[in-house]
Amino acid sequence: MSGHAALRRRTAFAVLVLVVLVGTGWYVTAEIRRARAEQAAPTQVEVTEGVLDGPHVLFRGTAPGELYGRVAAVALDDLSGPRQVTPAVCDRVDSDGATTVCLRTHRGVVTTYEAQVLDAAWRTTASWPLPGLPSRTQQSPDGLVATTSFVTGHSYATTGFSTETTVHDADGAEVSGNLEDFTLLVDGKRVAPVDRNVWGVTFADERVFYATVQSQSLDRTWLVRGDLAERTLVTLLDGVECPSLSPDGTRLAFKHDARAPGAATPRWTPAVLDLATMAVTVLDAEERSVDDQITWLDDATLLYGMPRTDEPATTDVWALPADGAADPVVAIPQAWSPSVVRG
Repeated sequence: MSGHAALRRRTAFAVLVLVVLVGTGWYVTAEIRRARAEQAAPTQVEVTEGVLDGPHVLFRGTAPGELYGRVAAVALDDLSGPRQVTPAVCDRVDSDGATTVCLRTHRGVVTTYEAQVLDAAWRTTASWPLPGLPSRTQQSPDGLVATTSFVTGHSYATTGFSTETTVHDADGAEVSGNLEDFTLLVDGKRVAPVDRNVWGVTFADERVFYATVQSQSLDRTWLVRGDLAERTLVTLLDGVECPSLSPDGTRLAFKHDARAPGAATPRWTPAVLDLATMAVTVLDAEERSVDDQITWLDDATLLYGMPRTDEPATTDVWALPADGAADPVVAIPQAWSPSVVRG
């Protein structure tokens, strides 16, 4: 080997090492800044006990301080009242009272992501790895668990994002595989776009669910009715994202893209679909863009998370009448990912 070739190899190796060191340093610095932001101010919430014994709303706390990220609960009849804090730390959470699904991030030199199933004592009874950043989770009435992760991109407004959505049993056994592999039927015809994404699962029962399917190459986004037994996704309506079935099973709340013509960025407005008539009611009382999977507090009220404009790490859960008859109000301060446990 000539001296020039050896020098080039040593130089290339040195550049590679420098890139790795710079990347590692950037990651560590970013994590330190994130941790400091979370601890920037003391937690100012009233903590109590006994809330979990009755009807409640479970959520991820976002109050700055030592309780940031901890799962907590408020009484269903006192949403802004004292909260009971649990040992669990989650990015997304869903619960039926006996079983809680927790999607979480394990930060380190190599960041990993995990779905955990927790019992009433907050012990892990099952877990499985997630392929990317946690996005959505929901349980079915009989204990199936749907999870969505971002494989690439961290927002549904990002061009070229990719998701993976799967369904597991509560014991961790995989039921569905990636829902992208299900047969997609558009107007009764089989369609197989290579760039399809599926997210926002909401269960009707142990077999049937609703979800969003998007193909960026076809520039289409559909509400689909999925069937775990038939492994099919049947389109019902265009332009529906992140559906959520009402407690009485008659309506779907979702986010509707209400951007102005020619605008590049979506502006998601809450909307409600009547499944019997397929009539859509857009809830214009919410003027902000709502990038969340809406939850039903009851058959008349919707819940969703919104970031604070002046505190980026802090979010609040807002309430909005499902008929749009009144303006949204803060329901649970310093909270995210609400899950209603009715009893």
